[in-house]
Amino acid sequence: MTTQISRISEFTFPGTTLTVNRMGYGAMQLAGPHVFGPPRDPDEAVAVLREAIASGVNHIDTSDFYGPHVTNQIIKRALFPYPADLVIVTKVGARRGSDASWIPALERQQLIDAVHDNLRNLGLDALEVVNLRVGGISSPTETPIAEQVTVLAELQQQGLIRHIGLSNVTPRQLAEAQGIAPIVGIQNMYNVAHRDDDAFIDDLATQGIAYVPFFPLGGFTPLQSSELNAVADSLGATPMQIALAWLLRRSPNVLLIPGTSSRAHLRENLQAASLELTPDVLDELDAIGKSSR
Repeated sequence: MTTQISRISEFTFPGTTLTVNRMGYGAMQLAGPHVFGPPRDPDEAVAVLREAIASGVNHIDTSDFYGPHVTNQIIKRALFPYPADLVIVTKVGARRGSDASWIPALERQQLIDAVHDNLRNLGLDALEVVNLRVGGISSPTETPIAEQVTVLAELQQQGLIRHIGLSNVTPRQLAEAQGIAPIVGIQNMYNVAHRDDDAFIDDLATQGIAYVPFFPLGGFTPLQSSELNAVADSLGATPMQIALAWLLRRSPNVLLIPGTSSRAHLRENLQAASLELTPDVLDELDAIGKSSR
């Protein structure tokens, strides 16, 4: 049985006609352990994607360095030809070593090759949104990105990319990129306990730019909070559902991409969209982030 999510809460990327349900899906966990190699159960991975779409998800986040190549190939197997309203957002800027290591890949030819890899493995003629991934594993570093954004802008002019986003960046880097091309979204680490981007989110909201938290549930070190657990118990939900529901109410430009390789877990995540959080509960959850600073 699929879990239908409300389409009332939607977001339109700035300067585009792309409108997505704010509860999306992140494909990273469709690859094997450590996001490397094939999944243990490829058929279940396909089933998860098909159920996500059947449930109303129309925003999938992926990258060809997941696997590498694995998640994009599974997405194509599961969903091609793609629904007309499906927005697939991918990212470039890294590659994988033979030991599953994550290696920056920000040189001009590496970015060009990455875009073509995404096109080939997704079976597309153009990529709807491409995020330039820079910075460290989980936090940005203040390095110039004009050279890399210029490469993506050239590919955009060639018709291979329709829209450009950024991942793991600072407000200064966003401003630098905006001097070269319009930016439709930012993807940074953010969750109820990790709140460094609070002011950034508010600024992006005034610009109408999407903010997509990666590691919305803590990533490789899942959120642990007695306060979060208490709220979840009081509402008959799981802590992770509460964490997702809080993010949806944080700002109307926040889009969620929780990932999973299980249909049961997918349904649990999607149910978070229908949870009601009272002002008192929101205050309790806000305090988690304040106490962690």
